[in-house]
Formats: sequence, structure tokens, C-alpha cells
Amino acid sequence: MNISHLQILLMVVECGSFSEAALRLETSQSAVSRAIAALEAELGITVLSRGHFGARPTPIGERILVHVRQMLQSRDNIDHEINLEKNLNGSRIRVASFRSAATHLLPPLIARFCQRFPNVEVTLTEDEPTGVEQALREGRVDLGLVALPRGSEELETWELARDEFVVLLPPSAKPVPECLTWEDLADYAFILYNYAECTSAVREHWAKWGQAIRVAHEIKQDSTIVSMVSQGLGAAVLPRLAALPIPPTVQVRSLPEPLDRVIGVAVLANVLHAPAVFAFLDLLRGQGIFADAPVSFDQYPGLKRPLPQPKP
Repeated sequence: MNISHLQILLMVVECGSFSEAALRLETSQSAVSRAIAALEAELGITVLSRGHFGARPTPIGERILVHVRQMLQSRDNIDHEINLEKNLNGSRIRVASFRSAATHLLPPLIARFCQRFPNVEVTLTEDEPTGVEQALREGRVDLGLVALPRGSEELETWELARDEFVVLLPPSAKPVPECLTWEDLADYAFILYNYAECTSAVREHWAKWGQAIRVAHEIKQDSTIVSMVSQGLGAAVLPRLAALPIPPTVQVRSLPEPLDRVIGVAVLANVLHAPAVFAFLDLLRGQGIFADAPVSFDQYPGLKRPLPQPKP
């Protein structure tokens, strides 16, 4: 059933004539007549009586008009909901992230988004990457920050930044070379992050270069690791964001061969996301309405954003 035909029917009834309805609709009288004729042909009944008195609904037309008004009101309600969503008014974005990105990267991004869209509610949940991934699968969050790559085909991901793994060395009376060698690192016992993805990345990196890593402790909290290094209990290898804030007594050096943690944005694939989610993705990627002034991570040394992709 053509909505425009129903709108024209209601206008004719309200105006009492085809000609007045045509004026109100800014169309021709013949177009109004054709619309009513098409509607009556589709329904197989006469909905309007025509005569010198103008146009009036037939008895069945009166009964139909009750439903027509309801249908048009429902259409107005649908349009209203769509416009609200398009304008992001009253919508919500649920974001989840691992701790260091939630601490250092997301707050300024969320603040900027809320300044641009003050009527959008943004909630942030902190979890390990595997927990973020699970929350995305279960629909508990709309968007997540995780370490890439992920092994799940259920997720669509984009690279947000690369976070350098750095060596944290305990206070020492002797000078430490600016450029470390594997032989330099062999002198230290290491405090590793007791978290599978980071620990595996460090161990695999050592093995890739034919080195053996001497592990003294495995600790769950990165802040505890940094504190232990500052007390001289060992060295550590952490993504730089995870190590912040770094005490002034702790010496920071790059690895002999660079290693990065790729920070990515993930959403559930093959899902119709709300416009607010796409707007937040534009902010994270520096695209769309945020293309002219993308958020900079220059305040974090060693953090690199991906190069902008050429437009097709």
C-alpha cells in the first residue's frame, strides 16, 4: 500500500475537495485524482463520494480512515525515531578496552566525542582483550579496543596505533648504553607480565632472535611490575603505555630489535550498528566529520598511528 496515496486520501477528507487538497499538497488536481483512483483500485472499494458537495468518505471509507490515521502516525513515529538516531540524540555507545588504552588513549577521545555530541551517552568498561572480545560477541558492548591480530572471524578490526615494547631497567650506579644489545639484556633477570598475549609476544621475540630470557617473576599488574623494577628486583619488558607512569629512577631503553603491540578497534562483523557507533569509529580513525582534525597521540613517545590510506 502506497503511503503517499494514504496521505493524499487524508488530505482530501480534511479539505473536503480534490482541488483544495491539490493546493495544500502543491500538486495538480489530476495527480490527486489518479492517486485516489489507484488506491480504490488496489482496495477494490470506493473510499470517497464525489459530487457538487465536494468529496466525502463513504461508510467503509470512514472505517478505513481510522486505520489510515494510525498508519500515518506510525510512519511519523518511525521518521521521528530515525531522525533521532541520525542526529545521535539520546543514543548510547558502549566501549570496552584493556587497561592501558582505557587509561591513556580513550579519555581524551571520549571527551572530544561528547563535546561534539553532548546528547550521546558513552560508557567505558575496562577488561582484558579476551574479555573485550567476549563482550563484543555477547552484544554487551558496541566497540572495543584490543591487541591485534585477533583470531576471530566474528570481529571486524582496524589498526588504531602501534605501541612500542620497551625495556625497563632498575636503578644502577653504572651507565646503561643508549642502544642495548642482546648481550646487555642477558645480564638481567626479567619480571614478565602474567598475561598470555604480552608474555607470548616477548618470549617469541626473544626466541626469534635466538635468545633465551631469564624470568624471575610473572606479575599480573603492570603497575606492580614497574614498582618492582624501581626497587631493583629485576628488569621488565612492557608496552610503553602499560608502563606509564614510569618513575624517574627507572631507565627506559628500546629493544635491540623493535617489537610493537598493535592496538586495534574491533566491532562485531555483519551487524547493523547504530550511527553513533560509526561516528565514534570516525573519531578513532580520524575520518568523516573528524577528518580535518584527527586526535593526535604525540604526547605518548613511541606510539605511532597508522599512515592514512589513500582515498579510492
